[in-house]
Parts: sequence; structure tokens; C-alpha cells
Amino acid sequence: MNPGPKETKSTLADTPEATELTDGVREALAVTLRGSEELLPQEDWVRKLARAEKQGQALRIKLGLDPTAPDIHIGHTVVLNKMRQLQDLGHQVIFLIGDFTSLIGDPSGRNSTRPPLTSEQIKANAETYYKQASLVLDPARTEIRYNSEWSLPLGSMGMIQLAAKYTVARMMERNDFHDRFKAGTPISVHEFLYPLMQGYDSVALRSDLELGGTDQKFNLLMGRHLQQEYGQEPQCILTMPLLEGLDGIEKMSKSKNNYIGITEDANTMFAKVLSISDTLMWRWYTLLSFKSMAEIEALKKEVQAGRNPKDAKVMLAKEITARFHSASAADAAEQDFINRSKGGIPDEIPEVSLSGAPMGIAALLKAAGLAASTSEGNRLIDGGGVRIDGAVVSDKGLKVEAGTCVVQVGKRKFARVTLG
Repeated sequence: MNPGPKETKSTLADTPEATELTDGVREALAVTLRGSEELLPQEDWVRKLARAEKQGQALRIKLGLDPTAPDIHIGHTVVLNKMRQLQDLGHQVIFLIGDFTSLIGDPSGRNSTRPPLTSEQIKANAETYYKQASLVLDPARTEIRYNSEWSLPLGSMGMIQLAAKYTVARMMERNDFHDRFKAGTPISVHEFLYPLMQGYDSVALRSDLELGGTDQKFNLLMGRHLQQEYGQEPQCILTMPLLEGLDGIEKMSKSKNNYIGITEDANTMFAKVLSISDTLMWRWYTLLSFKSMAEIEALKKEVQAGRNPKDAKVMLAKEITARFHSASAADAAEQDFINRSKGGIPDEIPEVSLSGAPMGIAALLKAAGLAASTSEGNRLIDGGGVRIDGAVVSDKGLKVEAGTCVVQVGKRKFARVTLG
């Protein structure tokens, strides 16, 4: 299936076809591409960068988020990090809150109709969104917009005119719509409006580049298509990968309990970062760290040469914790982790996969091979010898939800348990 609206060759009229790359343009392109999945069309973005450098004019870079929940996790910050990197190059970033599109409900990746949120829910969630995003973006250099500004005034006549700019046949080429239609799963007409309205956001904002997750490619291309329909220079699109959660397998999600919320306390955040595998650590460095790729590659070579990988993981944990709290809080979290775990998590610990969530903690200890029986597990809990992600377990009735956590018994027995 085609992922979205057809690509058309575009020419930026006031920029020559063959663009000579300056060092500044090369650097900006490298920053753009770092950790990304796709940049479309790359040649257009290079021309935009070259023109912006020549004219001394910032490009307009857009990210839209629907306030579907009151909090965001660090998986959501992958695109925010990219926005900050481009912001630091001097470009204008636009943080767009989809208060109007939330009324429709994003069908991306859905196999059923997403229940629309109420105006009250949207307002309550939106109040916290930008405050949390400001922990990554520079608020003084960020333009905040709400798409109700232009979507509501569009009215019924404008909506009809907008809908006339795209066909049902092309809309049905979208994978999730196609699969639902083929399976006989209902598709509500209002769901077709979502990609149209998100695309119209790009027209209203005259964006040069729009960012989004890989699951948003269809909607991002719609913005490019509609800008052409409205006689504008089309935006480029940059898709970023969906961050793997603590388990290193599934994408980070609250429903899978493999996430780190950016409003979690510093000690919990630090301990959760340390719980990820050494392999996943490098992926997180690329997508979440503000260290340069040269710094990351140098660190990776040090680990390959024999340096303890835990050193690199502690550095990552402190950087992430400091970003959402403070440097002093990150230092305190490191010390707290050392104190509570009496040396921390060993470099190599068994990986255990279990099913049956939620599972009682004593049963989990037995199933993970950390206790000979549930009775022994209860005794260990009574003695204060059981920890989950560094925190002492005192409740024998605790039910462990689905997700990944590091379970410790005593000083030397550990397991990274993925419970499904």
C-alpha cells in the first residue's frame, strides 16, 4: 500500500537546482538526519537550508501533538529533542496543540474508531502539555499555536472546499483505513477529516518542515499535498522512530508499563534508565541525548575497549534526569540508587520473560527463579530483601503489572523481568 499522498517533484523557484553545500548547510543536514527514519524530499530540505542561510531567514518547523492524555513520557520527547536541535541552529519551531483535531480523534495505526475527547478533557490535558514540552524546548524561542485558531473559522463551506482537494480512493490507500475496510471494521466519515485537518495546519502555518513519528507519515504527506493545492511551497517531512520502551521490544507506552514519565520523580527516572539493556542504551543515546554523535561514538569505543558499560548508562541516566529535574537532583538520584541497591545493578543479569500479568510479587519471585517458593518469597519481602527497580517492596499483596522491571533479592540475586 502507498503510505500517503503521491510525491510530486517540486522546485524551489528562487533556489538553483544544484545547491552548493556550505559547512553550515552540511551541519544542519547532519543534525536533521541524526536518528531519523526518513527525510522527504531531502534535496528540497537542502535547498531550503541553503536559501535560509543565504537570506538570513529562519525556517518554520512544525510539530503537532493532540492532547489525548495529561502527561507525556520520554518516548514523546524524541521529536521534541529534534525540534530543540533545529531550534539551536536558529530556526523557528512551532509547537502546535491539536485542540481541534483532538475532537475528531487520530485514526493513525488504529483498527477501530478512536473515541473523540470532550472539550473539557482536551482543555485539561492541553494545560500541562506545553509546560512539559518546555522542559526540552526553549520557551523563549518557541511559537505556541492551537489549531482551533483556523479550523473553527473554516466553517462548513471551507470544510467542503477542503474535502474537495482529496479523493476517497487516495484516502483508502492509507494502510489502517484499507485494512479496516477489508476486515469489515467500521470507518466513520469523520475519521477522513483528521488527515485533512492536520494537513491544513501546515497551510495555515506555512511550515517548511513538519516532524512526526513514523506512524504519522500519511498525515505529514497530506500537509505537503495541501500546501501545493493552496499554491504554497510544499513542506518537507521528517519522520522519527518510535522509541522502544524499558523492555527494548515494544514501543514505549503507558498501557504496556514500559515507559518513563517526564513528571516522574528523579529517583524513579534515574533507576528506570539504569534498568535498560546495554544494547538499548546506545539507541537511547542517539534519540534522547544532547551529546554530539562524535561524543557518543567516542564513548562507545571506550566501552568496546573495556570500559564498564555501566559508566555510560549512568551518564545517560544523569543527563535525562537532569533535563527534567536538575543537575543536583540527578546527582542525588545517583547516590540514592547506590545507597538503596548497595552497589547498583550488575552489568550482566538474567533476562526473564513471564506471562500472566498482573502477577503477585511472591509468585513472580518464584517464577523468575529468585525464590524457591511463594512462601519463601513472602518471607524475603517481610525481611525487606526484595526490590523492584531499586525500591524496597514492603507489600506482600503487590500485583506487578505488565512491563519490564529489574527485580532484586538480597545483595546478589537480580533478574530483568518482562511480564506480559
